[in-house]
Amino acid sequence: MRFLFPGLMALSLACAGLAGAAMAGPSLAGPNLAGPNLAQAQDSGMVKLETADDSRGWDAVGKLVLGKNGFCTGALIGPQLVLTAAHCLYDKTTGVQIRPEEIEFQAGFRNGRAVAYRRVSRAVTHPDYRYAATDQLDRVANDLALLELSQPIRLPSLLPFETGATPVEGDAVDVVSYAQYREEAPSIQEACKVLAGRRTALILSCSVDFGSSGAPVFSIRDGVAQVVSVISAKAEVDGRKVALAVPLAESLAALRQALEDSKAASLRGGKTVSVISGGTRSGAKFIKP
Repeated sequence: MRFLFPGLMALSLACAGLAGAAMAGPSLAGPNLAGPNLAQAQDSGMVKLETADDSRGWDAVGKLVLGKNGFCTGALIGPQLVLTAAHCLYDKTTGVQIRPEEIEFQAGFRNGRAVAYRRVSRAVTHPDYRYAATDQLDRVANDLALLELSQPIRLPSLLPFETGATPVEGDAVDVVSYAQYREEAPSIQEACKVLAGRRTALILSCSVDFGSSGAPVFSIRDGVAQVVSVISAKAEVDGRKVALAVPLAESLAALRQALEDSKAASLRGGKTVSVISGGTRSGAKFIKP
């Protein structure tokens, strides 16, 4: 993926953690990507969703508390399923996977309270995701995870989001996220733009920071918000801050199958297999997208 987005540099995975989240990536030489789309994109400001009225319709976005490892953002896409970024499941210092039971999804969290709290019972990452990839840009590819909650969330005011088709260059998208210095309530940025896209990643003009990893990217179709991508990292293109996101449409089926395979393995082995992923720091296979 190194040369798919020439001019992209200073990539940082956008997960807020206690062990220092900033991970500066390599500078990549290449043609200027800052053409008319970058220069002319006009984005609305970020709005904090501090009240029940502000948050109406967005409570299925929640804070994902990662034990003592900080937090990410996640979105409910089924009564018992949360979508987030795969790298959120790893300790940033050791590279060891965080045990699912140490993760809590706080749906609609704002000002010290959530609409619903659920522990995670099972977590799977995309089968082709490689946390141990040496090139940080390669780590963005397939940076998706699906979490099964200990109990379904069934509340009339908190409905899971639909998922939809991948947006294309020039499309407007919205992002709802928690982040460093705004962790007490979610914020929404409406009508930021898809600046460039490939099969494995999108460049967005949206503003993200540490803690925004896993945040849902929405397309609004016929008045319905559909999750179409997931925030993976923040980066710069020719000095302009951008977000990197992972398209969802082609990957969701593989994620769901990985979850079913995990359940089947649990039944066959007579024990819980709660985390399945594409590799750790030792013995990993590096696969270029």
